Amino acid sequence: MSHKRIPKRRAAIAVGGVAALGAAALLLPHANASQDGGDKAAAAPRTMKAADASDLASQLQNLLGDAFAGSYFDTGKNQLVVNVVDVSGDQNNVIVQAKKAGAKIREVDNSTAELKAAAQTLKADATIPGTSWAVDPRTNKILVTADSTVTGGKWDQLESTVQDLGAGTATIKKSAGTFKTFASGGDAIFAGGARCSLGFNVTAGDGAPAFLTAGHCGVAAEAWSDSEAGEPIATVDQAVFPGEGDFALVKYDDPATVAPSEVNLGDQTVQISQAADATVGTQVFRMGSTTGLADGQVLGLDATVNYPEGTVTGLIQTDVCAEPGDSGGSLFTQDGLAIGLTSGGSGDCTAGGETFFQPVTTALEAVGATLGDAGAGAGADEGIGAEDGVGDEEAGAGAGEGAAEGADAGAAAGAGEAAGGETGAGEEAGQEAGQEAGQEAGQDAGGATGAGDQNGDGVQDDSGLTENH
Repeated sequence: MSHKRIPKRRAAIAVGGVAALGAAALLLPHANASQDGGDKAAAAPRTMKAADASDLASQLQNLLGDAFAGSYFDTGKNQLVVNVVDVSGDQNNVIVQAKKAGAKIREVDNSTAELKAAAQTLKADATIPGTSWAVDPRTNKILVTADSTVTGGKWDQLESTVQDLGAGTATIKKSAGTFKTFASGGDAIFAGGARCSLGFNVTAGDGAPAFLTAGHCGVAAEAWSDSEAGEPIATVDQAVFPGEGDFALVKYDDPATVAPSEVNLGDQTVQISQAADATVGTQVFRMGSTTGLADGQVLGLDATVNYPEGTVTGLIQTDVCAEPGDSGGSLFTQDGLAIGLTSGGSGDCTAGGETFFQPVTTALEAVGATLGDAGAGAGADEGIGAEDGVGDEEAGAGAGEGAAEGADAGAAAGAGEAAGGETGAGEEAGQEAGQEAGQEAGQDAGGATGAGDQNGDGVQDDSGLTENH
């Protein structure tokens, strides 16, 4: 169990991608260029890693406001695509700023508000066990899925509701499998005949060591063990299922338990630095106690799934396979970002299917826990806003780079974060602290990061994580 040991062999894949979006200014808040003019070179979409795209998408969502209509990562071009609506009234040049940040801007018909309204209609008129819906920013529509149990009058009801929404708002497809939670059984955990998977080790709000897993596991049993016939080692503190999520916080009974922030792959481990929001189009990896390691893509966000036990909202939809026993297992990126907890879906790892995950960021906020080195990398998300200066952005980037390189650089990253968190002033102290932290950590880890990088993108290519299992 990863909560009991710290393996000597550690993967090099968790370094070199978690840093903020470069040391240069991302947004140019004081730019005066018009939409028809300006620096064309600066406005060209830039290539980036998926982790960086996720960070940028969150920042641009705040910048664009009501004009933002979703985003996704174009894996073929390694670019962030941002959907926008009603750009004719862009008096504040936020579209220009979004382009200068490196995103590809795409005008679409459906606003975020319109898609949310359509989802509410589905909730009111088509909450049928075996159905799901999620926003797909690549099509700018809601993707509605029905499993094999939705037939006859139930299918007619669902199809009619989707048709009433309009062809330009939603699409519908059939799934060969049956939607179910994957409880039966990272690492396996057991309770009262049930088997699930440990998601991520965290620190509870009171400082106690704990872990996250699926909520339907948490409501199924209170005490959990790390072996099928073993004594309990952890007790459920909070659990949500069904409803607004599928997550549980489980505290280790021994307060001295060593609970490293990592995912155990068996022959290596992935160091987890922090939690991040999912971005449609990005490659993700799932680890579960039944099927081990599998990978795929994020297909949709804010998914609603109607399980036999009840409706769960706010999930991530993917094409990553999973099977019973994988529930609660970790969904993460090659760069070491925690993305989700396995909830349920249809199919298996032979035929494939749809799988849904609880966002880790939402679960952490709900239970009041933290993941990874406390505060590490937080500076990467600060110092960027519509009214901020440039210096604080550079400090935040430095802090993020320092955090990504491991615990040895944690103190330096914390210093960079503290300096980078003071937004709006562009302080020299923040720049120097963040840059020094990032450079020092980068030098220490540079060899490991570059050693396996065969294509120049800074990602370890021989990590083994690109295989399906």
